[in-house]
Amino acid sequence: MSTIIDNGRVAEHNAQLRASLHADYEALGGILARRGLDIERLTAQAQTFAVALPSWGVGTGGTRFARFPGRGEPRNVFEKLDDCAVIHQLTRATPGVSLHFPWDKTTDTAALRQQAESHGLYFDAVNSNTFQDQAGQQHSYKHGSLTANDTATRAQAVAHNVECIELGRALGSKALTVWVGDGANFPGQHNLRGALERYLDSMRDIYAALPADWLLFIEHKLFEPAFYATTIADWGTSFACAQALGEKARCLVDLGHHAPNTNIEMIVARLAQFGKLGGFHFNDSKYGDDDLDSGSINPFQLFLVFNELADAAEREGAAFKPAYMLDQSHNVTDPIESLMSSAVEVQRAFVQSQLVDRVALRQHQQANDALQSAQTLKQAFRTDVGAILAMARLRAGGAIDPVACYRASGYRAHVAEARPARAGVSGSGIV
Repeated sequence: MSTIIDNGRVAEHNAQLRASLHADYEALGGILARRGLDIERLTAQAQTFAVALPSWGVGTGGTRFARFPGRGEPRNVFEKLDDCAVIHQLTRATPGVSLHFPWDKTTDTAALRQQAESHGLYFDAVNSNTFQDQAGQQHSYKHGSLTANDTATRAQAVAHNVECIELGRALGSKALTVWVGDGANFPGQHNLRGALERYLDSMRDIYAALPADWLLFIEHKLFEPAFYATTIADWGTSFACAQALGEKARCLVDLGHHAPNTNIEMIVARLAQFGKLGGFHFNDSKYGDDDLDSGSINPFQLFLVFNELADAAEREGAAFKPAYMLDQSHNVTDPIESLMSSAVEVQRAFVQSQLVDRVALRQHQQANDALQSAQTLKQAFRTDVGAILAMARLRAGGAIDPVACYRASGYRAHVAEARPARAGVSGSGIV
């Protein structure tokens, strides 16, 4: 596997921290052993964890008001892959890359796939885009895409999604994620039931184009850009549509797409129970759809989500394999650093969920002991598993401290010289 940052630099970084890590690892091992937990087994589990990177996330995002480009932003999908390769090289937890079309469309899919494989990467779910009008597009999505009143506009949106499937097949992907910004800003702007009927008609055509071994992920979002009534606004609508479409249709949960204080972990439990949990877009939120770094606001919520996932995995076994992906917008940080930090935080929640004493938890629940049930979860959450994560990275050839190693490598300064900023050629970010 080819690497972007010199392996010698990574080894030099690790050498400075190795002694401290081993001391912390040994101390944590003793604490866990007293609870009947094997740190080596947990470290091996940590090494199996993987979360995909969003190709658009390696660029600087924006708001509805402005975008402030960063230094050395990737200008095309090949440069995005290089940045993703750096993240995976240092964290060893992000081997998948999720592409977004037409942002990442290329005429040479073979070369793109070859580059990914050379870096030890693969392509996760591909994403369609009918929430923006693209250059040369015949029909506008201003008044809707898959739900548009105009038949030709809906057909254009369907055709784009089918094209995404074909591009994904060429790259080795196995899933399509569909999110639409369709909805209404005023009461009476459209017929609420009719819009969903048109959405389902369009999605049936997309579903019919899926290869036999593909999944279709339906992403819901409470608001924005439709501020009165978004067509696919909640998990119930997403679930109903997935049920109507068929076995290959699943629900995708974005942690930033909910109203404040929504019990997201219960949504996860419900979707898992009924076999319709497709996967996640991990991020965080304070007020609304913020797309903040994972774990930056509510790490306990992230842990509780993984607690439900651990419960579902125990019940369902190897058949339970939801897709994990980051989905963030970075405005004031280096996107590579934010994505590395988020990958570590998601992996942290995964490992912490493995610490839960499920036998004791079930006993407390059966006895209606609310306090001890909560404390059982809190004990796992309060445990600092940083040494496990760092050891997992070290053993896999990554960096003990990914952000520190990245900064010391000078990668950002190097790409800033190699990718001089030019208006209109970033190809990165969300806005």
